[in-house]
Amino acid sequence: MNLNERHIAHLDLDSFYVSVECLRNPRLNGKPVIVGGNANRGIVAACSYEARKFGIYQTMPMKHARILCPDAIIVRGDKEVYSKYSRLVREIMEDCTPLFEQGSISEFYLDLSGMEKFFGCGKFTTELKSKIVMESGLPVSFALASNKLVSKIATDISMPNGQVQVPFGLEKAFLAPLSIIRIPGIGEKTASLLNDMGVRTVKVLSEIPVDHLKNLLGKPGMELSKKANGIDETPVIPFKEQKTISTEETFQTDTIDINFLNSRLLRMTEKIGFELRNQNRLTGCVIVKLTYSNMQTFTKQSVIPYTNADSILFTTAKFLFSKLYERRMLIRTLGVSFNHLIPGNLQISLFDDTQEMVNLNIAIDSVKHRFGEKFLVRAAGLL
Repeated sequence: MNLNERHIAHLDLDSFYVSVECLRNPRLNGKPVIVGGNANRGIVAACSYEARKFGIYQTMPMKHARILCPDAIIVRGDKEVYSKYSRLVREIMEDCTPLFEQGSISEFYLDLSGMEKFFGCGKFTTELKSKIVMESGLPVSFALASNKLVSKIATDISMPNGQVQVPFGLEKAFLAPLSIIRIPGIGEKTASLLNDMGVRTVKVLSEIPVDHLKNLLGKPGMELSKKANGIDETPVIPFKEQKTISTEETFQTDTIDINFLNSRLLRMTEKIGFELRNQNRLTGCVIVKLTYSNMQTFTKQSVIPYTNADSILFTTAKFLFSKLYERRMLIRTLGVSFNHLIPGNLQISLFDDTQEMVNLNIAIDSVKHRFGEKFLVRAAGLL
């Protein structure tokens, strides 16, 4: 299919965490609300539009947010409830849409190409939005365009509770007046570099020769040039194609050494937990597998709130192992896998961790990225 004939919709659950909390407690509507963990040492997981007016933003230390807005209502996050609502919306997508991709815990891409001839993409997406609002109670914004990039940017601009359509051929004109920080992939450092060159709008960025951007930023400069011109060929990847991340180990000698088995379980969970974060994904299901010396294999799984935090993953895996290992027979193979994967880069538990723990987790992953995953492991995983 010609790329110009694509019809891509992007749906986003507006200010997801805050919207869920307001749904649970309507008295929070219209007030400055901060969702997070420890009120003194934690960080902001999300904040309402009213709170954003005070300069509060996600990942800001909670103590700073409280100084900026002393009257803000602080709500401790509930990951289990958020995961439940995310799954509810995903189930609606599975029932109603021909092809969709879950972009994060609160956003979805739909490939509606071909539907314009029979139903009308705008009408379909509007009715889908109404269905989500009716069944979940959550506000939704959406945009229609010819690719994922433009539809996402358009959705962000239309929030809260908006909808917009960018006609074919007008992608570049739509992006032109926007600030360059609207382009995904442009962080503070790149934005500062471009601003020093006088590049502040997407229009000016799109006029820079691609070779110049490549010399300035390396390979990412070529991709940035495409984005500035409204070009994005990324396909919508069906949710069911999301792979499982797993690992297993067959021991040289069958064993019932519980300390050794727990040590290997921790090491395997730590290994694929890093892989999960490295791929910017979250898991909603942990599975533990045992194969006994008689070659019989058993598995146990647990659906959990979406996460990629080692502490939660290992606690779940250890619990499953304790429930699974009841026969006290020699074990030949032990395995761990993560399923129900969705995109997400929460390297830390925004609702539970202190700022110190956040910094520690980031530092650990930074060392692993630089020297390799095996370079830094927990002592308990070395037995």
